[in-house]
Amino acid sequence: MAHHALVGPGTAREARLGRAVRGSGTAAVGGVVLLLPDGCAESPRRASPLHRAALAPLARRLARAGRDDGLAAHVVRYGCRGWNGADERLAVDARWAVAEVVRRHGDVPVCLVGHGMGGRAALRAAGHAAVASVLALAPWLPEDDVAAEPEPVRQLVGRQVMFVHGTNDAAAHPDLSYRLAVRAKKANRDTCRFEVHSDGHALRQHHGEVLALAEDFVLGSLFGRPHSRPVVDAFAAPPPLGLRMPLAAGFGRSLRH
Repeated sequence: MAHHALVGPGTAREARLGRAVRGSGTAAVGGVVLLLPDGCAESPRRASPLHRAALAPLARRLARAGRDDGLAAHVVRYGCRGWNGADERLAVDARWAVAEVVRRHGDVPVCLVGHGMGGRAALRAAGHAAVASVLALAPWLPEDDVAAEPEPVRQLVGRQVMFVHGTNDAAAHPDLSYRLAVRAKKANRDTCRFEVHSDGHALRQHHGEVLALAEDFVLGSLFGRPHSRPVVDAFAAPPPLGLRMPLAAGFGRSLRH
């Protein structure tokens, strides 16, 4: 089933869940991670296959690591690549994708993992009852505007929420995600934020550590696996410490549960 987007001629007209990525296990689907690619502020054009491809390694890693729990990963295909102001198309597509997971698989927990503009969509779509957790990777957020409503945080209550941001991100300013994390933490204690020193928007410089952190968070939040000590500490620490937690070099190799 597809969700039809209201966009013009020559553009994509529907969002799709994307092919399920599963590990080699035979377990029934016990949880789903929806990966929401980056996008742009304004555009009716088709969603970028490059943005989807950027999340494919994470989808494969998560599916492999969660195979015994029946984890399925989907890289969502948006109806178009633009957020498009009040239409918030990417968030609408993210909400549709969660509902489609429930339609297909029933009462299974869902984690929303978004990069860039997809990180904003993941945070916005967290209010669905099936969503257990949200991972916002280098989320794109609008500049503070006194005339505009601030980004909502109420929908994050009751979910585990993690922000991850490179300190040298030129496309999505890390200070904006920090300020949103501060507001989110006040509404929801289960919020933390990691900083990736000197990394940019694509988080390529410390790609292995970011993948390991995502695996730790997703499997812990969906299936109750114990988080590693740095993640436990980040959730427990009061602001600003738990919202400016440095992602250590070698995370996932030198640190075990």
